[in-house]
Amino acid sequence: MADEKQPQRQFVVQRIYAKDISFESPNTPQMFQEKWSPEINISLGSEVNKLGGGTVEVVLNVSVEAKHADKTVFMVEIHQAGLFGVQGFADQELDALLGIAAPNILFPYAREAVSDLVTRGSFPQFVLQPVNFEALHMQQRQAKAAEAGQAADAGNAPAPR
Repeated sequence: MADEKQPQRQFVVQRIYAKDISFESPNTPQMFQEKWSPEINISLGSEVNKLGGGTVEVVLNVSVEAKHADKTVFMVEIHQAGLFGVQGFADQELDALLGIAAPNILFPYAREAVSDLVTRGSFPQFVLQPVNFEALHMQQRQAKAAEAGQAADAGNAPAPR
């Protein structure tokens, strides 16, 4: 029996960095003179870029927009990135690491940047609430599976007569 060595499993944070940061408050200083109760919209997403040699960049995209009476109070956009060294994981495990574990590592940095920018804009402190990246990852996988199923069904549809 041959002694087959499995590659050692490794998931290492190599670097965490801000890739893009944007803050806008287009309706100041007028907005400071109004009593406002903003409607807050938050969107999250992530990108995975395989760089080769077992290095992967994961970018967590966070956008926060506060509006009051159809006026933008402030907008914040953060692309918080990290380089991760990965090896020895099956594709499904790697998908979970990069879709759940990596965003969980990056999120506190993005949350701090959002809070800091909003405060520097002279607005009340804004703290992003914790995110269940596992649930988001499962929703994305289910949506992709549904899309693939619809595409397969469309390919098997009977030809019109």
